[in-house]
Amino acid sequence: MGTAIRVHAHGGPEVLTVEDVPTPLPTAGEIRVRHTAIGVNFIDTYFRTGLYKPPALPFIPGNEGAGIVEALGEGVTGLRVGERVAYVGTLGSYGAERVLPAQSVVRIPDGIDDDTAAAMMLKGMTAQYLLRRTFAAKPGDTILFHAAAGGVGLILCQWAKHLGCTVIGTVGSQDKAELARENGCDHVILYREEDFAARVKEITGGAGCAVVYDGIGKATFPASLDCLRPFGTFVSFGNASGPVPPFDLALLSQKGSLFATRPTLFTHIAKREDLEAIASDLFEVVRSGVVRIPVHARAKLADAADVHRALEGRETTGATVLHP
Repeated sequence: MGTAIRVHAHGGPEVLTVEDVPTPLPTAGEIRVRHTAIGVNFIDTYFRTGLYKPPALPFIPGNEGAGIVEALGEGVTGLRVGERVAYVGTLGSYGAERVLPAQSVVRIPDGIDDDTAAAMMLKGMTAQYLLRRTFAAKPGDTILFHAAAGGVGLILCQWAKHLGCTVIGTVGSQDKAELARENGCDHVILYREEDFAARVKEITGGAGCAVVYDGIGKATFPASLDCLRPFGTFVSFGNASGPVPPFDLALLSQKGSLFATRPTLFTHIAKREDLEAIASDLFEVVRSGVVRIPVHARAKLADAADVHRALEGRETTGATVLHP
């Protein structure tokens, strides 16, 4: 038996209940991991509310964690009991222990602690696939990232600056503006006080951005399209304010023959070789100091409801990690 957070019915943070649940033995191809740190992500709130549908109710939320391999199922090779591993994958990380496919975990390299690993698998690999695979930003590109002081934003903006991009970020407060500047943003827009599309035009001298990375959704659409240069790319990767409403594809032609895409990390890491490549790229920029992973809050697993309230209230910056 081990402590876990379960959701029996969709709703607000109060539906996150603390329970003792049995931990099954790993079957063929699986491992059991004892968590040392659990990553918290905005996607966790989507599953809790029902915006994203879990396979069934009740369920244990959470897609990211780090810990120690405790047991190996039949046929598992390349891993040993006692090794440190991290993962992003199927639901079930909000617990002291879990069983998951061995193919979904990667070893944590020396020089990266467990809290950092747990905080960066989903957010860091999301930054990698957005910046290096979805729209491969290059020196001289001007990019716009919404919620630049959030978990993905702080990582991606540092990385983009290192690549030689001009980085514009939107934030909701002066404190977050300062944090964004410290983490790679050349220009910061306070979206509650300014028309961000007008400010982008001003900053770029009317040229627009090569790409907009938008995890906000409904509240920033279609204005995000007005921030793009002709043939620019709109990358919608989240729904923090609600999903982007259906729109006529003709809108993309009217605003400059734009490209639009809605990628997910899970498509990018579906193949083991891609998972390893993305994780390796991320680990390298973190170990080299190019990207710092800001863990700004730590909480007990039992306090997950309070953590969700803070997340949805836009009170958080960087990453939050839960400890069993």
